[in-house]
Amino acid sequence: MQRRNSDKRLQNLKPFPKGVSGNPAGRPRKALLSDALRRQLAEALQGAPEKTIAEAVARTLIREALSGNVQAIREVGDRSEGKPAQAIALDLDVRDWRQMAQSNGLEIDDVLTEAKLLLAESLADSSGE
Repeated sequence: MQRRNSDKRLQNLKPFPKGVSGNPAGRPRKALLSDALRRQLAEALQGAPEKTIAEAVARTLIREALSGNVQAIREVGDRSEGKPAQAIALDLDVRDWRQMAQSNGLEIDDVLTEAKLLLAESLADSSGE
């Protein structure tokens, strides 16, 4: 039973063949709500047809930011400069791979076999085969 599960996990670790996409359908369409909002934001503002609703919303957001509204200030910054990068803590210390394999339900022999296959594939790719 344990062996069958580890075989399935190891199959999932194989990279996609060269020239084959991992996402053949491409990027998913935008959500319906986003499309509806974009259409309405592009409409002319009632009472001021030379301006769009998006321009009125932007002006209101700027006005709020200038009055000291911290959320509005953050939103203006995020929209104009991009959100600040967030630090992500990663533990890259994988010296004890045996313990990691066992804690993930993998047999050590299976991990070694898969590692050998991946190394062989990598060497074959780099040598131009």
